[in-house]
Amino acid sequence: MFTERYRYALRMTSTAPSTRSEPIVAGIVTALVGFTSSFVVVIAGLRAVGATPVQAASGLLALTVTFGIGMIALSMRTRRPITLAWSTPGAALLASMANSYEGSWSAAVGAFLVVGLLIVATGLVPALGELIGRIPTPIAQAMLAGVLLTLCLAPMTSLAAQPFSTVPILVVWVIAMRWNARWALPSALVTAFVVIGVNVVLDGGAGWAEQAWWPEPAWTTPTVDAAAIVGIAIPLYVVTMASQNVPGVAVLRSFGYETPWRPAMFVTGVGTVVGAPFGGHVINLAALSAALAAGPEAGADTSRRWIAGVSAGVTYLVLAALSGVLVAVASIAPDGLLEAVAGLALLATFVSAVLGAFEQEGFRIPAGLTFVTAAAGVTFAGIGGAFWALVVGLLAFGVLRKR
Repeated sequence: MFTERYRYALRMTSTAPSTRSEPIVAGIVTALVGFTSSFVVVIAGLRAVGATPVQAASGLLALTVTFGIGMIALSMRTRRPITLAWSTPGAALLASMANSYEGSWSAAVGAFLVVGLLIVATGLVPALGELIGRIPTPIAQAMLAGVLLTLCLAPMTSLAAQPFSTVPILVVWVIAMRWNARWALPSALVTAFVVIGVNVVLDGGAGWAEQAWWPEPAWTTPTVDAAAIVGIAIPLYVVTMASQNVPGVAVLRSFGYETPWRPAMFVTGVGTVVGAPFGGHVINLAALSAALAAGPEAGADTSRRWIAGVSAGVTYLVLAALSGVLVAVASIAPDGLLEAVAGLALLATFVSAVLGAFEQEGFRIPAGLTFVTAAAGVTFAGIGGAFWALVVGLLAFGVLRKR
């Protein structure tokens, strides 16, 4: 089921592969598409839980460096095209807390650290992975869909608030989706940068000189906060496992590669622990972008496609240097403009999550309750809506199943 769903999503974001593509080129494309299509979501998520622009740039830097090194190590060690990524659904979960999170940035960092430890434990303790596997897929997908709903509304909200800035982005995105869908989001992002530049010129360069353009690691000492662990760490872990790691394994298997589960969980878990104090939320197996490095675009010789994983990792390390520039541009952008691009980036994921949530008739009512709870963003006892959405959905499923 995961394989078919992500193949469908891949068809929405890719074009017919070329059998002449070389592994190195495929790895570069994998990194460029993966980075440009979702970094705005990461920035929005980190800012939503209290990060300053400097801390957000540090987080983006930490994430890119840790999973870049991780995929180089895994690909070279296993001779398989293992690609890693930041958790885009996890970043969307954080972004959905923009108006409800009441904790501190250090408490959020502590929650990121807990997620890393849970991922390491998942690789070492099979029972923990089995426990996550017992959460019904429709419930997990419904929670993700509810979290993504508000973000996917951002393009239309921005269109109503600032039509002259948003229309060019939407037009370019639609045209690119028609002719070369893989580059639709990067094209929309470039258009957004042009629009931002025009706005800066019209405003006389206001705010331009005050930005820090070079990324610097910014250490934050984690603090343990029960509300942050329950409201951030647990939903973030569940979303990452259900929407990234499990589909990532399925995508690789669809191309004939078995994922080295324990090494992958160890590398991503340790990478998350190392990156957390610098602002990184979580790293994991790549899902959609994994197909670019593991599929035919990486060459006809399947035994050499691991080179694409190494090439992607090296490219990510180069892109890490852009973290400061990207966060600085996001800081001077008109309100809601880059959020609109993030909404476009998450649209295919939202559609996939909705399909997964409601395709099974027996789960539709529990999934519906999960969806509306997550979408409402309710906060109780300082704990955000994603956790309560899981609680409501699982309770509803348990009661209705008994009936």
